[in-house]
Amino acid sequence: MAMKWIRFSFLALAVLSLCPDASGDSSSAVKKMKMQFAAGYKRMFEEYTQALYQRYPDIRIEGENYLPIPAYRHFASFLSVFKLLVIGMIIIGKDPFALFGVQAPGIWEWGQGNKIYACMMVFFLSNMIENQLMSTGAFEITFNDVPVWSKLESGHLPSMQQLVQILDNEMKMNVHMNTKPLHHS
Repeated sequence: MAMKWIRFSFLALAVLSLCPDASGDSSSAVKKMKMQFAAGYKRMFEEYTQALYQRYPDIRIEGENYLPIPAYRHFASFLSVFKLLVIGMIIIGKDPFALFGVQAPGIWEWGQGNKIYACMMVFFLSNMIENQLMSTGAFEITFNDVPVWSKLESGHLPSMQQLVQILDNEMKMNVHMNTKPLHHS
């Protein structure tokens, strides 16, 4: 029930943020915050989002996964397919080494005698490697497309107090930038 309410409130906020402001005030411009995070930080993102919406209802907050470099992603995808192929070969009992004219190693012979254990071992070991390849540990925050926090650079997550202070400073800078008169020489 709570998740439906959160989803509904996000949808309502998204719709309201798309509605134009009739006052034409430049200080009411859409403020956009984007958080990119590793899969393990999704709950932290949700907690930050909920707290920030309460304090700053006019900020549009977006979140997405921070993807690892393409080489790691491609290798993890390859490993995922290869894992299924190896498990299939173990279950069927087909010796892939015979196709190359090579004698099967002892671990393959053991796997044929212990198919359940071998399949579990291949599955869990390859998943461990895939997860390590896809893990970035990132929690990157931008405000109006300007980076304001990087866990990759700082080595830690911002506290809620730090995040509020950063947002307050950025909003003050944006207000000053919008209200600064243009000097003509």
